[in-house]
Amino acid sequence: MAVSVFDLFTVGIGPSSSHTVGPMRAAYLFASRLHDTDRLARVASVRCELFGSLGATGHGHGSVPAVVLGLAGEQPHLVDPVAAGPIVAGVRADGKLRLLGEHPVVFAVDDDVVLHRTRRLPFHSNGMVFTARDTAGETVERREYYSVGGGFVLDQDETGQSVIREDATPVPHPFASGDELVAIARAHGPRISDVVLANEAAFRPEAETRAGLLHLWAVMRECVRRGTSTHGVLPGGLRVRRRAADLARHLDAEGAGATDMDRVTLDALAVNEENAAGGRVVTAPTNGAAGIVPAVLHHAARTLPGFDDDAVVRFLLTAAAVGQLFKRNASISGAEVGCQGEVGSACSMAAAGFAELLGGTPEQVENAAEIGIEHNLGLTCDPVGGLVQIPCIERNAVASVKAITAARMARRGDGVHHVSLDKAIRTMRATGADMKVKYKETARGGLALTVVEC
Repeated sequence: MAVSVFDLFTVGIGPSSSHTVGPMRAAYLFASRLHDTDRLARVASVRCELFGSLGATGHGHGSVPAVVLGLAGEQPHLVDPVAAGPIVAGVRADGKLRLLGEHPVVFAVDDDVVLHRTRRLPFHSNGMVFTARDTAGETVERREYYSVGGGFVLDQDETGQSVIREDATPVPHPFASGDELVAIARAHGPRISDVVLANEAAFRPEAETRAGLLHLWAVMRECVRRGTSTHGVLPGGLRVRRRAADLARHLDAEGAGATDMDRVTLDALAVNEENAAGGRVVTAPTNGAAGIVPAVLHHAARTLPGFDDDAVVRFLLTAAAVGQLFKRNASISGAEVGCQGEVGSACSMAAAGFAELLGGTPEQVENAAEIGIEHNLGLTCDPVGGLVQIPCIERNAVASVKAITAARMARRGDGVHHVSLDKAIRTMRATGADMKVKYKETARGGLALTVVEC
């Protein structure tokens, strides 16, 4: 497959992988391009235009500060969430920005980051145009970028017929469908995680893959810890109260009376409250759905005998295999197919990972993944106020429980079922194509409109 496990699972900051992480990466790539082509010193001003869903909900998703941070040389996996706000505030106050932290240019945040709320670029709904000019106003560089979901960014030279950036590195077990994945696991596995681990070896030594996955698990655990110990109100005009810390206290007080499903709900809420607050999360496969994989993995750690580091690796590898199929054959972008592409794909991925840890066969794992997405088909992306808060946070909690149920249902069966994962993914893609634009992360329909009217 062209997509590595570390493309689907990346460390970044909230609140959105496509609207925060993607624009930050694009801005950093643009500034780096100027540097690498020895044109940085000629630049006197920079302008960024955001189109489509980015333009419609950019303020609520933190797209504007993300652009500023990326131009200043910050990267999503390295930026300090605590320092990010002061950096942007300094640029806003001074009216100047240092590209890559080196070259100063005149920059007015409110004027030089333009949100086109009703215009979009042809290739994808999350389009950006960066323009750098010299002191005479002549264009030094103009570049288009597209944030295609999960933090993935393509530039104008990569916009072919697919939003997948192909990797020429040959892997031992390439697969493009769930049926192929199951067949390969049967022939070379015996587990789906074995297939993915063998493929990842084409990119790096196995020890590095394992260490990288365990690092992601550490970031997930820290995110839950922060989320369950932080009180207050989430940023934005909705004044949404953080609930995870109070819920954690109540569950601790209940002791044995609290079920583990209560804990699953808590973990998902904690992660997505951190994401909404601009904290550090793992895209899994997006920020808007970042709470599902960690919540289910925490459930596995608490409930499965013999849970260890190898179980973490196997869970994430299996989940990534399913995520690769969604990325290749449909989309993980809420702006493209609605929330079925974010929460739906994450539910499917988590269900597959948990089914493997339950001892599921490749057929049962595929069945679990299919159940996870089938019952999220048609899910719209309608964030109230353009913020990744309502209904996003609770939606992650519900989907986490659904993923566990899907895995346990599949594990009790024999893997034979009427609707395959491949058919469900194709259906999701077709449903997304039929879905009205107002239900695709534009804050112009669904709850986003109803709550405003109320």
